[in-house]
Amino acid sequence: MPRIIRQARRRGCFLEINAQPDRLDLIDTYCQMAKEEGVLLCINSDAHSTRDFDNLAHGVGQARRGWLEKKDVLNTKPLRQLRTLLKGTM
Repeated sequence: MPRIIRQARRRGCFLEINAQPDRLDLIDTYCQMAKEEGVLLCINSDAHSTRDFDNLAHGVGQARRGWLEKKDVLNTKPLRQLRTLLKGTM
């Protein structure tokens, strides 16, 4: 995982915290590692219905366990800044 995180930083990519309780595949230590490398993370509800939006609480909890702050989470950015960040990945 450290190699993946470093490569994401080099390529200007972002990582995803999948907040679906059966997935939560980006564990807290990887979140912290990404933060230390300067890689932004996106919290994704993995919603397949409106009820699944409640999954975001699991993703936020994972981010908190990884010591992420608002500035470390891609989907807390204002739209103008988000567009600029995403443009750099295309």
